[in-house]
Amino acid sequence: MTYSIIARCPNTGRLGVGTTTFSIACGRRNESVRANVGISKSQAFYLRGVDPLALNLLAAGYRPQRIVQILAADDADFEYRQFGIIDREDNVIAYTGPKIGQWAGHKTGPYYAAYGNGLAGPQTVEGIVSGFLRHPDAPLEYRLLEALEGGRDAGGQATNGRHRPERSAWIRVVGPLDYPEIDVRVDLHDDTVGQLRRTLTEYVQHREYYLKRSEHPPGAIPEEQFVAGLSAGPSLGR
Repeated sequence: MTYSIIARCPNTGRLGVGTTTFSIACGRRNESVRANVGISKSQAFYLRGVDPLALNLLAAGYRPQRIVQILAADDADFEYRQFGIIDREDNVIAYTGPKIGQWAGHKTGPYYAAYGNGLAGPQTVEGIVSGFLRHPDAPLEYRLLEALEGGRDAGGQATNGRHRPERSAWIRVVGPLDYPEIDVRVDLHDDTVGQLRRTLTEYVQHREYYLKRSEHPPGAIPEEQFVAGLSAGPSLGR
């Protein structure tokens, strides 16, 4: 029971993934996005080797469509998998195996893929897409967040018609460097996706402070002083 959004920002080239699930520690278990290479985010009956292999193939120049063929040929249980792949040229593909069970599906568009399994129905995927497209000029991390909120508000996860809460959520965004610009996650909160917004908003406000402190230590103010002077935050924060 998981739903995700993967995307590449056409303006900046940044790559990102957002996911939320009934399972816990979803951020820890997925190496899904690689700077200057692309994204591969797998889920459902999760197989650890799918994402690293797909990213290595992307780095070697394989297109997403060919990678799906390679994955299918090497996996006897391929029909139980679900994943999306985006390369650095905005080629997008998603796959939902027919044996996953419950409701599972996906939707792709220019530079994004939205998908999930164990969902209330197709309305959850539609909600993810609507949230992602709501503010096309916003930073990628906020678009991913609004996608997760859209999926949650459209019904989220369900088993046999009974709602299942989002117990884990994660957003990661990379730019041109070999480490994430954004990597925030929440586990086992009563309002996991809501808490993810709070965590992201707080981190974005701190991010420039951390960069400036590293670049010019003599001019850095104490962090307690910075925190005390924080403004209300980005316009998309609530």
